[in-house]
Amino acid sequence: MFIDMKIKLFIAVCGLLGAMTLQAQPLLKTHVETGDLEGVLEGDLAVYKAIPFAAPPVGELRWKAPQPAKPWQGVLKAEAVAKWPPQPERGDVNYDMMSEDCLYLSVVTPAKTVDEALPVMVFIHGGGFQTEHYGAELWQSLARRGVVTVAIEFRSGALGFLAHPELSKESPNGLSGNYGILDQIFALQWIQRNIKNFGGDPSKVTIFGESAGGMCCNILCASPLAKGLFRACIAQSGTFFSPTGAVPRQQAEMMGAMFQNQLGKKSIAEMREMDTKSLTGTGVNFQACTPIFDGYVLTAELYDLYQRGEYADVPVIVMYNSDEGAVATDSITVDEYKAQLTGVPEQYVDSIFSIYYPAENNEQALFAFRDLIRDLNFGAPTDLWAKLQTETGKSPVYYAYLAQKSDRTVYAKGNRRGAAHADDFLYLRGAFDKEAEKYPAEKKVSDIMQQYWVNFATNLNPNGDGLPQWPAFTLDPTAKSVMQFNNGATLVPVPNQENIAFFERFFDWIRSQRTIKP
Repeated sequence: MFIDMKIKLFIAVCGLLGAMTLQAQPLLKTHVETGDLEGVLEGDLAVYKAIPFAAPPVGELRWKAPQPAKPWQGVLKAEAVAKWPPQPERGDVNYDMMSEDCLYLSVVTPAKTVDEALPVMVFIHGGGFQTEHYGAELWQSLARRGVVTVAIEFRSGALGFLAHPELSKESPNGLSGNYGILDQIFALQWIQRNIKNFGGDPSKVTIFGESAGGMCCNILCASPLAKGLFRACIAQSGTFFSPTGAVPRQQAEMMGAMFQNQLGKKSIAEMREMDTKSLTGTGVNFQACTPIFDGYVLTAELYDLYQRGEYADVPVIVMYNSDEGAVATDSITVDEYKAQLTGVPEQYVDSIFSIYYPAENNEQALFAFRDLIRDLNFGAPTDLWAKLQTETGKSPVYYAYLAQKSDRTVYAKGNRRGAAHADDFLYLRGAFDKEAEKYPAEKKVSDIMQQYWVNFATNLNPNGDGLPQWPAFTLDPTAKSVMQFNNGATLVPVPNQENIAFFERFFDWIRSQRTIKP
């Protein structure tokens, strides 16, 4: 009798332990609208790779809006990363790794059940609307802090952004181009319908992106088609406020027709028969590789929309890096640099020489040229977003400046003085976790940035226990309302104010000279 009771107790304890073990397992199996899925276990996370969110945009679907994915039979094992979208070959990236069938997304979840309703962070990659790939950016480090992370793919290059009169004529909306942006919107709609099955909360979606991905986040905030698909936004080293990137519909269609002539094709039907390498490969000169103001995806230039308050008024974090221009070049002579400056309109020559010159030697010329690139392409556009939303919106803007220098930089060339373009990946992906003793300053910045980002996605506010207080941005130029990441986090006034003010005046002049209005 006593032995029997011990056996029963042993069985009960084993059952309880088994249940506890089972309950602690990540959510490795789930269901989406097109079928059953099985992910892979990576530590304490469930990772689902290459989930189709749309039909392959091939054949007759090339240069058409994304269409629903087809259901599959059985269980789809989401364990292999999808191929890269077609783009120029570079380094170890070749056409064997690419496919026009590229509309996939990945999900990383710490959830153990579908009922956890965790915040969701959706990453949009950069690459100048021509390159890059989501598969390498699974964002496990952020997911381990309590969010579901999603990375989406979209069409790029001529496959994603070709506008053409013939394509506009065949479209139900009478428009063409912006297929890459439509892919992103389609993916966000898929996330709204399906993310609960990964333990995520569709009402708590934050989009975040870097470089062209930051521009995409800016565009999604301004597009009426993306309304209600997210509640917060983070843009790193990229906004769409520079007037030099704005392409109106008529101009984009004209450039698309010129591209057709360059390829020697008589019709869109002939272009649909071309292989992807001929449309997107190395040496292919598609000049209109940018989102366009078409009256549908984007109804006007973002500057005008934000001035009128016609955008998604959601909380945002905007950030750029202190040495963005370090990816552009590793050498320039004083004479070469001076020639660059003399190319600006006559009325701005004195101002630009006053701000970015003199340069007494080649090193000074290099640093000044990189600063010019930083302020023109990143600083002034980022500052405009912060100012315009603060002036016309109600939701807070949190302004950041990454200045941490590291020899683990991603793309930078030669001598550097701070954080180069794309270095933010290192900090948000936890690249220093295994080398904290070697990189203590970088590790410190990495932990702080990740927690700010996750707090923001969770509470619409980056602040939390153990972190320096980060106030919303204010228009007072003397106020310390920009969070600088450099050996920790410290509040500073807006960096590079004189430089940014110059380019904002320059942008106003460019807009005033347009003959074709977006």
